[in-house]
Amino acid sequence: MTHRTRAWRRAQRRKHGGYTQKPEPRACWQEKPWRLLYFRSAKLKRAQQLGRFWPHRDWERELSEADPIKVLFVCSKNQWRSPTGEAVFRKEPGLSVRSAGTSRSARRTISVADIRWADVILVMEDKHRARLRAQFRDEVRYKKLHTLDIPDLYRYMDPDLIEILRDKATPLIWDEV
Repeated sequence: MTHRTRAWRRAQRRKHGGYTQKPEPRACWQEKPWRLLYFRSAKLKRAQQLGRFWPHRDWERELSEADPIKVLFVCSKNQWRSPTGEAVFRKEPGLSVRSAGTSRSARRTISVADIRWADVILVMEDKHRARLRAQFRDEVRYKKLHTLDIPDLYRYMDPDLIEILRDKATPLIWDEV
């Protein structure tokens, strides 16, 4: 009886037309996540196939070529909620952010220039929306005005407020793109 080597098995496969049944894929054969590929060219190609921006410089370049989205956060006194929104989204690439208040005693009272500047206006409560529509009817008419429904229960940079702002404001801002 002859010993059947790897070379003999390969010759037999070529002679008889390959495998009759496909081998089961093993867990080690699964495709690597695209970030774990070894060569930069392979990563770039795989990221393009997946429709991702890689490296991060490409994403920053895309956003720097476009005009930033101008977002205005509005609350009553511009003391806790809207400055927190401004601080949270200030460092986001592709955004330009301001905050203002509807009250006369606000740290920064909202003006016609603020409304004309903004692409998206995010108010904290329905009363702010009503006040903007009453005071600046013509300017607000064609602006994207959204209510976040965040009550006046939070302090400046409260972790719960930051989480709520990120959850509620992010989709409203980036849906405008």
